[in-house]
Parts: sequence; structure tokens; C-alpha cells
Amino acid sequence: MAASDKDDPVRHVVLLILENHSFDKMLGCFREVYADLDGIDPGNPRINLDDKGRSYAQAPTTERQVILDPHHEVPHVATQLTDHNGGFVLDFARSYPDCPPEGRAFIMGYYPRGFLPALHALASDFTICDRWHAALPGPTWPNRFFALSGTSLGRVNMPDDGTHKTDLAGYFQQTQDTIFDRLTERNIHWKVYFHDVPQTTVFTHQREPHNAARYFYIDEFFDDARGLEAAFPQFSLIEPSYIGWRENDDHPPHDVMRAEKLIADVYNAIRANDALWQSTLLVVFYDEHGGFYDHVEPPPAAPPDDHHEEYSFDRLGVRVPAVLVSPWVDKRVEHTLFDHTSVLRYLIDKWHLGSLGRRTEAAKSIGVALLRGAARTDTIARIRLTDDQLRPPDPEAAEKAFDQPSAHQTALRILAAYLKDQIVTDAPRAYSWMARRLEGIKDACNRLLDRIYGDPPATRISIAEPDRLAHHADARPRDDVAHFLMHRKRQAVAHLGAAIHDAALSQDRRSHALQTLALITGRAYDREENGAEHAKAWLHRHSR
Repeated sequence: MAASDKDDPVRHVVLLILENHSFDKMLGCFREVYADLDGIDPGNPRINLDDKGRSYAQAPTTERQVILDPHHEVPHVATQLTDHNGGFVLDFARSYPDCPPEGRAFIMGYYPRGFLPALHALASDFTICDRWHAALPGPTWPNRFFALSGTSLGRVNMPDDGTHKTDLAGYFQQTQDTIFDRLTERNIHWKVYFHDVPQTTVFTHQREPHNAARYFYIDEFFDDARGLEAAFPQFSLIEPSYIGWRENDDHPPHDVMRAEKLIADVYNAIRANDALWQSTLLVVFYDEHGGFYDHVEPPPAAPPDDHHEEYSFDRLGVRVPAVLVSPWVDKRVEHTLFDHTSVLRYLIDKWHLGSLGRRTEAAKSIGVALLRGAARTDTIARIRLTDDQLRPPDPEAAEKAFDQPSAHQTALRILAAYLKDQIVTDAPRAYSWMARRLEGIKDACNRLLDRIYGDPPATRISIAEPDRLAHHADARPRDDVAHFLMHRKRQAVAHLGAAIHDAALSQDRRSHALQTLALITGRAYDREENGAEHAKAWLHRHSR
């Protein structure tokens, strides 16, 4: 079934992007089930050599939490891919020379089938994509840019603490159109559900009030999934928890079972609503390989545009795990060459959206996997994790991991502070000066109160989660995001009101503005008869 067919039964696409694991590590074991899957051959495992010439072969592992984070920036990936993907262990040994030889084995490790309760359950029951590559041989952020916009505007580095000499002000100017812009143009209902710091706010368009109004905390996803199928977003992105004590993004050094719980929760929520399940495609994939071994060499790729400031963008990245989940896909392996822009190509074809660059135009659509003429009735009803799977195997290691922020986490904290600063920047200069002074006074008062009342200096309460303690380094980013969204959603009312009244805009754009206003006010204007008139009356009353 072609993705552009008007008979396409999928009305809702849910995208869950996790982090930093290779295909061989997570799904290579499924060669036991599918002889044609390009995965692990236990009888003939691939090997890598370290800097001393020691040999490391692919081998099963049950290591849930890797404290050392393998490097995966462009120069490191270049080393890993040398000699036909023979440099993974070598790069790790050079990056962590103090790690003992036996500690390097996990670079070549893979999880045995059934060890990952959620991902392996979905892979057993739905479609595995065994030729899905990252968009470029580099780190998390630029790969996520590609996944949602088809380009990274020439960026391949991470905006962490300056290690990669990335200019932060310029980095946060990802000014390209995104899939969200294209959806808005066609009046396609979308939402972003997030846990702490939504990485997608690095796109400048997503920081505009009418787009920021469509960001909601993850609890809303589960509420929406219990509701009417017709009211559920046609496209939704789920951003994991990236920072704090409950990270579930799968980025080392986090316990992989946390991400398994997230995958299970998302699947179970959709599966429990039969009408929603019958009309949904859940796409689960990883943004990049995280420095872990995969044996397939990345093929050439079409550059997305003329931005070659940091890289040529003429090669895909390392293979990553990807599973298509729906009653409209079979238990099988899909061998089509995909990269992250294959999702964009599917959405563009499906809803007749505008272009998102040359890479997306050249990509194969994931719609080729929607082969069924009738929905399946034999899909797994619920994924359950056991107490042992939910219990940290090494609580001390888990605590230690919280004190080792990755470049990704550092970048997110910087992004959150940047978002908070946008509120001040938007204000008149005198107010901006006053706001910064008041912020400093508030911090000083908080430190004084901590000293008076003896509050543990490492803990705080975040406005985003007022019922939970948070590490002080993680409470501030959460607060910054919460304040930013509160500010932008207040601003959105005026923006949306203007759009609803603007006869020069297309009907799709005005309808989308009406729907966005409905989302942030709790009034179903978009589903009411004469809803636009009711909204205009509400706007008139509240503008006085």
C-alpha cells in the first residue's frame, strides 16, 4: 500500500525517538527468528581490535547500565568506521585509556533476544527495519534535527560546554522549516509530549507562541490516549526524560530498563484504546548509535542543502534500531534502506505536505511497510515489566550516573537557560534589567533559606513537578522550561486570535489556530458548531 493512497488506514502517527544504541546491540539477536535479518551470527561473530591489538568479538551481554559513555562525534565515528567498521573498540580505548581491557568488551556486546522486555516484544510482533541508518555519522542533536526537519543547517557538533567550539547563539538559530510547520500549513493536528526539557525547542519556529502552545507534559499523552480517537493528534512526538533521577531516554549511563518502561507505557496506552489502536502507526527508533558496534557500513547519502560548514552530509550514519508498530504491519523484516528522513517522506506523501529539502525528497518512505489490506487481530495486548526489571541492578551505579552529565544533558541545560532568557529578551530593556536583578535576588534568598532551614543543598522542588524532589542541577532547567511555556502560551492567545480573524490566511491556517486555542483553553472550539464565532467572543471578553 502506497503511503499516499487515500485508503491509508493510518490516521495517527506517534513518533518515539530514543538515544544512542546500535542495531546490532539492540535488535541484531533477531537473526535467530529471521534468517534474512542482517544481524548477529553467533557462530561467526565479528571482531574489533583495541590499541594493543587485543581482539574483542561480538558476544551477548546483560549489562543494563554502562557508566562510560562511548564517544560518537564525527571524528570518533570516522575512526569507528575505519577498516570496514573495525575501529569501534580502538576509538573507545583511545577515549578511555584508563578503562581496563575487560571493560571494553561491552562495545561489541549485544542483548540476547527477550532481554529487552518492550523493544523485543514489539520486534517479535511487528516490523523490524534492518536497514535504518542515522541521518549522519555524528551525535544526537544534528540527527534529531534531520529527523524533524530534513537538515541540520550544516551543524554536526553538540552545543555543550564549548569543547567542540560551537557558538551557542548561532547553534540555537535552527531557523529551517520543520515537519510541524508543514503540518500546520495543512491543518494537521499535532502535539509534542515531553518530560523535562523538550529538545525540539532548539528550532526557532518551535519557540514561536503558536507552536509552543502545542507542547504538553507527558501526562497529557496518557489522558489523550484514553479519550476519543477523533480528538487524538494526527501526529505526535514523544520526547523522553533526558535529565534528573528518572531519565528514560536510553542514553548511557542510564539503565536501559527505564527506556523499556517508557516504550511499554506508550504502547500500552495506545493499545488499550481499540479505536485509537486500529488507526495508529507507532514508530520507535534511535537517533544514533552511541558509539556501540554495528557491522553494516553506512552508504552514501544526498546532502540536504548547501550548508556544508561542518560536514559534507554525503554519508548516512551507523544503523540504529527501528520498529514499526501497528495492526497494519506484519511480523516481518523490512529491508528497504531508510534514514530518519524516511518518516518525513511518509508524512509528506500521506498528507500532501510541502517539501523539506533534498535529503527528504530522496528518502524512501516507511509507508512501503504498510502492506496489509486488513487490520491484524493477533497483536500483543499489553507489555509488562517485572519487579526485577524495574529495580536498579546496582543502586550505587545509578546514583553515580546522576553526577556524570553527558554532553547531551549539558546541552539541554544550556538550552533551558536560553529559553528562560528569551522571556527576558522579549521584554522592554528596563524590564529585562530589572528581571535579571530580581532573578539574582531570588537566588540569594533561596540560598539563605536553605541555610536557615537546613534544606539539603543538593535538592530542590521544581515548579514543573511541585510534588517531587529534584537534584538542584535538574530543577532549574525544568523551571526554566515551565516559565518559558507559561510565557509563550499567554502570548499565544493574542497570536491565535489574530490568525483566526485574518481573512488573508488560508482556511487551513485559521482552522489550525482555532484548534490550538482550543487546546490551551480547554474549550472544544474546533469541534463546536460556530466554534470560530464562540472563540472570537471569548477572545473579545478576555482582551478587555
